[in-house]
Amino acid sequence: MKMEGGATPNALLGLLSLRPMSGYDIRQVISESIGYFWSESYGQIYPGLKRLEAEGLVSKKTVRGKGSPDRNVYSLTEDGRRKLREWLKLPVAEVVPRNELLLKLFFGAHVSPNVSREHVQAFLERCQEDLRVYGELEKGLRKKGVPESQLPFCMMTLNMGRHRSAAMVKWCEETIAELDKIERTAKGGK
Repeated sequence: MKMEGGATPNALLGLLSLRPMSGYDIRQVISESIGYFWSESYGQIYPGLKRLEAEGLVSKKTVRGKGSPDRNVYSLTEDGRRKLREWLKLPVAEVVPRNELLLKLFFGAHVSPNVSREHVQAFLERCQEDLRVYGELEKGLRKKGVPESQLPFCMMTLNMGRHRSAAMVKWCEETIAELDKIERTAKGGK
C-alpha cells in the first residue's frame, strides 16, 4: 500500500506507533534510531504529517508551552494503525543502491592503486567507527527503557548494521591487501 509521498508517510506512521510526538521529536527519534538506515528531513516530515492528518491517519493536538513556543503533537488514529499494519504486510520494495566508493573502485584502473586505497582506508575507518557506535546504541537502548515488546525489533535492526559494518571491515581489509598487491606488481615486485 503505497501512499502518496513515497515511503515517508509509512515511516511517520511507524514512528508515531512508538508514542505521540511533534515533528521535532520525530526528527530526534530518527537520529537516535532508524537514522542509521533510513533518513527523513524536516522538509519531508512536516508535509508528511499534514498529509497524514488530512487523510485521518493521525490527529494533531497543540500543546501550549510555558515560556516556549506551542508544539503540535501527533498521534496515530485507529485508521493510522490499520494503514501501518497493512503496509507492514506488503513485500519490501527493492532499491538499487548508489555507492560512490564502488563506482570509483570499478574505474580504479585509471588512477594509481594508492588513490583507491585511500578511499577504501577512509571507508574502513568509518566502518570501524560504526561498530563502536552500534555498541553504544545497544547500551543506550537498554538504558532508555524501550518497551519490552519493541526491544527485540530494535536489536534486530541494530544487529543488521553491526553485521554489515563487520562484513565491510573484512571487505576493506581484503581490498586494501589486493590494492597493495596491484601496487607492488606495478612497481615490478611480487
